[in-house]
Amino acid sequence: MIGQDKGVQDLVFTSEDIEKNKTMAGLSYLVFFLPLIACPDSKYAKFHANQALLLLITAIVGNIILGFIPIIGWMLLPLFGIGVLVLGVMGLINAFGGQARELPLIGKYKILN
Repeated sequence: MIGQDKGVQDLVFTSEDIEKNKTMAGLSYLVFFLPLIACPDSKYAKFHANQALLLLITAIVGNIILGFIPIIGWMLLPLFGIGVLVLGVMGLINAFGGQARELPLIGKYKILN
C-alpha cells in the first residue's frame, strides 16, 4: 500500500493501481473528467481527478471575483493565475510521480466520491 501522506487520511492506494493509472491521473490536470471515463475503478485516478476539479473551480471562481474588483483585482489577476499554474504543476508532478499529495490550500476538500 502506497500513497499515504499527511492530509490524505482514509485513502490507501495499491502499487498496482498507481502504476497502471499514473498517466490518467496526470492527464486529469488537463481534462479532469478523463480518469472518470477511462479508469472509473481507480482510487488513485479519482483522487487526482478530484484535485484537478478543485483546482478548476478555484481558478474559475477566483478569476470571476478578481475580474469584478476594479484596479486592485485586475492587478492581482496575473498573480492569481501564476498561483493556479503552480498548483497545477505540483499536481502533475505528484500524479506522474505516483504520489497522492493534496494540493495546498484547496486539496483537503472532496467533491468526487
